[in-house]
Amino acid sequence: MAEPLDNVTIPEFSTLLQMDPYLKPYEKDFQRRYGLCQKRLFLLEEAEGGFDQFTRSYQTFGVQRQANNGLLFKEWAPAAEALFLTGDFNGWDNFSHPYNKKEYGKWELYLPPKEDKTPAIPHLSKLKVVVHTKDGRRLYRISPWAKYVTKSGDSVVYDWVHWDPLNPYLHIHARPKKPRSLRIYESHVGIASPEGKIASYTNFTQNVLPRIKDLGYNCIQLMAIMEHAYYASFGYQVTSFFAASSRYGTPDELKQLIDVAHSLGIIVLLDVVHSHASKNTEDGLNKFDGSDACFFHSGVRGEHSLWDSRLFNYSSWEVLRFLLSNLRWWMEEYRFDGFRFDGVTSMLYHHHGIGVSFSGDYAEYFGLHVDEDSLIYLMVANHILHTLYPDCITIAEDVSGMPGMCRAVSEGGLGFDYRLAMAIPDKWIQILKEYKDEDWNMGNIVYTLTNRRYGENCIAYAESHDQALVGDKTLAFWLMDKEMYTNMSALIPMTQVIDRGIQLHKMIRLITHGLGGEGYLNFMGNEFGHPEWLDFPRKGNDESYHYARRQYNLVDMDHLRYRQLYAFDREMNRTEDKYGWLSSGPAFITAKHEGDKVIVFERANVVLVFNFHPAKSYSNYRIAVESPGKYKIKLDSDDVQFGGHGRLDHNTEFFTEPVPFNDRPHSMMVYIPCRTALVLANEEINYCY
Repeated sequence: MAEPLDNVTIPEFSTLLQMDPYLKPYEKDFQRRYGLCQKRLFLLEEAEGGFDQFTRSYQTFGVQRQANNGLLFKEWAPAAEALFLTGDFNGWDNFSHPYNKKEYGKWELYLPPKEDKTPAIPHLSKLKVVVHTKDGRRLYRISPWAKYVTKSGDSVVYDWVHWDPLNPYLHIHARPKKPRSLRIYESHVGIASPEGKIASYTNFTQNVLPRIKDLGYNCIQLMAIMEHAYYASFGYQVTSFFAASSRYGTPDELKQLIDVAHSLGIIVLLDVVHSHASKNTEDGLNKFDGSDACFFHSGVRGEHSLWDSRLFNYSSWEVLRFLLSNLRWWMEEYRFDGFRFDGVTSMLYHHHGIGVSFSGDYAEYFGLHVDEDSLIYLMVANHILHTLYPDCITIAEDVSGMPGMCRAVSEGGLGFDYRLAMAIPDKWIQILKEYKDEDWNMGNIVYTLTNRRYGENCIAYAESHDQALVGDKTLAFWLMDKEMYTNMSALIPMTQVIDRGIQLHKMIRLITHGLGGEGYLNFMGNEFGHPEWLDFPRKGNDESYHYARRQYNLVDMDHLRYRQLYAFDREMNRTEDKYGWLSSGPAFITAKHEGDKVIVFERANVVLVFNFHPAKSYSNYRIAVESPGKYKIKLDSDDVQFGGHGRLDHNTEFFTEPVPFNDRPHSMMVYIPCRTALVLANEEINYCY
């Protein structure tokens, strides 16, 4: 008799309980989840010979060239009456090439090589699957496993194009070692140019990768790579899961982009969308076999009411094959180094987070409102990825804060390495919208930046692509608004608005970087205060590309202050790279003074000091430190090269005194100008990060 799921032993559950004893009442929930995960893995072993083979199904489904140049086609279409292959190769004959029906809803077709031993279908030929339904309809579909799809001219529908080049791109460079401190540059290839057009993979490789390297980021998170018919969906309405978007170039050009990034020591994560799929039928997954189900739940459970998209049936064996093989495909074929999983909150709960405000009450994370099927899918996916690729990084886009999200599956967790600290950018926007500078609450800022589960790594960010979208504003635009168009020249004195904006832009980023998490993320262009918002071409803006671009040219103009913000971001990352605060333990807060508007904390044996006061500078200001010694300034937001006022002498040495202060055994006196942030390091400590 099978062991009951609530009596399963989780190997390292005691570790999770040690970190959070309040999870003890939910032990049976954890046991059930872990038991279901193990059962799924056991079934994979029993039925498919293990997950290694199962997740390589992209080598057997879709179209595969055999050793003799014959072509084997295979699809899963359980509700179909018949399948045919049509395309350039047979003059678009809808009936000449039928698939043979196999077990479990599978269909196969073999095309022998031509007389000259070449494949029956040449590279770049267009194809379609013709699906005949049981009720007599004839449907034209793209294979769910298609590796390349393109759009011709004014057509709104994508075509399946057979991708089988004679000399495919071969990666030269090994994957870089997994970084201890993760500094992520969130990127969209299509907007990565000042020109009003869709930019290319090659443009990104040649013009953007060197900037990312120069800025000190060691990780790129690539958005909108999985093919999406609607450009303005930002890549989140995926139509072809195995196809790299052709609007930026070819699969080989994406492979080269990743290869060159690896040569620069930069890892690359894919923004993977397994939470939902586009409703498109002719060039999407929706109703592939003519039924409402197939890859998705039928009825209401298969529809996302806010996103107007389809929801996967994670309990289906073939859906599991499709999604897990999809992850493996991107890791193997393109050599991505991991994933940022989109829409995890929507996956975890039957309510999809719609209209739900998570309070942190543990009852919100357990019970019938949790979608067990998708939760188990995420556990299985993380287990497989981290087993096959020990250095793989997975990040969850989750706003709920589910306990165990970023703990190992062996502890009963979901197995992610990081989750996005999504409350932080919301807090900064709220502060800038609702409060005068003198009313900023230091305690509330510190609380928001440190309010995360102990032992569960977070990616902190002051703003991401969400804040750049039309309808919202970037931090730079909230701070400086229309003056960015007229007063960003370094050849004229700063106006009050520009001065305030530049100083706070740097301070907000540094305190988020230093205090907000175990990794840091920046959306492309925001590091230098990119003006305006982001808006993709659509009917509402006359299909304009004016706002669907990143104006890197602004940084290259010596007389503009964007260059100063860029320089600060670069130095901030390089300072972290030297001292490693992101990969160290939690910060020790020694001051959050409301009247002075000062925040001070220690992390990784460096001291970070922030004076948010709009007018008051403090000489001989006592700050607490753990280690005695001589401290010097290593990063100064008030440095002239960063658009500051140069009020500090960087040769100054600050000596500690054996005067206990704010729960630290030592303290020292420093000068902190208004609206200034400092990083101070102890000259007597050997920083061997």
